[in-house]
Amino acid sequence: MIRKVDKDTDLAQKLLLFVESCSWIEVKEHIAKMICAWEFEDWETMFAAIIDGKIVGMASTMKTDYYPLPDIYPWVSCIFVSEEYRGRKISGELIAYANRYLKDNGFDRSYIPAGFFGLYEHYGYTYLKDIVNYGGGTDHLFVKRF
Repeated sequence: MIRKVDKDTDLAQKLLLFVESCSWIEVKEHIAKMICAWEFEDWETMFAAIIDGKIVGMASTMKTDYYPLPDIYPWVSCIFVSEEYRGRKISGELIAYANRYLKDNGFDRSYIPAGFFGLYEHYGYTYLKDIVNYGGGTDHLFVKRF
């Protein structure tokens, strides 16, 4: 089950604990800070994938991501599924839920950045172009139109 996370809720606190203990070392501190300070405006939010009452994955919808591209949005970001739950298409469920949410909020597309090919294409995304992140690295930008 996928659920939208709202500010100052038990689910937000559980998601924070999930993030703090996840294996995504490179960004977990940043995501935890975003949740603690609830740095989400307007339609921006987090989503949690829950199995048997346990959070096993997450995703977000954001106006900006780790790229100097202010004219490109909305982003589906922070996509992560715990290792023991991978291979069950949970990331696809998170992405689909986030995209329905974005469509309900008036958007006709979403963007996902990645350092690799072969995953997001399975969920209807197409490669758009290479982009440079704030750290100077190059990633691939994918887009899905609804």
